Amino acid sequence: MKNNESIINKLPTSTPESTPVIKRRKKVNPRMIAFYLMVIPAALLFFAFHTLPALQGVYYSFTNWNGIALDYEFVGFKNYFNLFKDQTILDSYGFTFKFAIIGAILINIISLFVAVGLNARIKGRNFFRAVYFLPNILSVLIVGFIFNFFFTNIIPELGEKYDIGFLTQNILGNADLAWIGIMIVFIWQSCAFNIILYLSGLQTVPTELYEASSLDGANRWQQFWKVTFPVIAPFFTINMVLSMKNSLMVFDQIVAMTNGGPGYATTSIALLIYNGGFSGGEFAFQSANAVVYFIVIMVISVFQLKVLQKREMNM
Repeated sequence: MKNNESIINKLPTSTPESTPVIKRRKKVNPRMIAFYLMVIPAALLFFAFHTLPALQGVYYSFTNWNGIALDYEFVGFKNYFNLFKDQTILDSYGFTFKFAIIGAILINIISLFVAVGLNARIKGRNFFRAVYFLPNILSVLIVGFIFNFFFTNIIPELGEKYDIGFLTQNILGNADLAWIGIMIVFIWQSCAFNIILYLSGLQTVPTELYEASSLDGANRWQQFWKVTFPVIAPFFTINMVLSMKNSLMVFDQIVAMTNGGPGYATTSIALLIYNGGFSGGEFAFQSANAVVYFIVIMVISVFQLKVLQKREMNM
C-alpha cells in the first residue's frame, strides 16, 4: 500500500493554473473584408465633402469672415441675431414657406390622382408610366431654361396671335405672378418620383379588399377613402415629407427661370444663401442663415413624421 501511495504521489497532477489556455484565432470573414473595403472609402469621401464642410460652415457662422480675407474675428451669436433684423431674409422665408406648402399639397394631390389612373387596367399602361417618369431624369436647369424661353417668348406670341389678353404678358417678369411659373415647372418635375412611390403603394393593396367592399355596396370614392388610402398611408407620409423638404430647398428652377427676380420676389432661402455667401461677401452671415434653415427643415420634417404616423395609427 505504501509503495502504491508513493507512486500515486509522484504522478503529475493537473491544476487549473497549469492547464494550458488554447487561444483560437477568429477567422476573418471574406464578406466583411469586402464590406469594409466598400464602406470605408465611401464614408471618408462623405465626411470630406459633406460632413466636414457642414461643420466648417457652423464654425464660420460665429465669425465675421467674408469668404475671401485670410483673417477674421469671432463675433458669437451676432450673425444669428442680425438674421431676424434683415427684411430681405424675412421676405425670403415668407416666400419659401408659401411655395413649400402650396407645392407639397399640389404635388401629392396630382401624384396620387395620376398614380391611381396608371394603376388601372388601361391600354399602354407601361408607356404612360414611362412618360410620367421622364421628367425625373431630365436636368432641372435645362428644363428651367426651356420653360423660361417658353414663358418669355412662345406664350406671349400665342397670346398676341389669338388675341388672348392674359397670355400676352410674360408672367416671369411680373412680381406677383412669377412664382406661379416656377411652381408649374417644379410640380411637373417633382410629381414624377412621387407617382412611382404611390404606384408602389397601390400595388400592395389586396384585391380581396376591393371585392369585399364592392359586395358591401361601396362606390369608387368609398373604396378609395376606406380601403385604398389607409393601406397606402405610409407612402403618403413619405411623399409628404419628401415633397415638403424638396419644396423648401427649391433652387435650380428659380436660378434658371427668374434668378430670384423680379427684384427679390422669387428669392428662396437656398438662393439667398448661395448669392449672399458666394458673391455677396456675406459668407459667415449666410452660414448662420444656413444653420438656422437646416434646423427649421429638420423640425418641420420631424413634426410631419410624428403627425402623419399618428394619423396612420388612427386610420
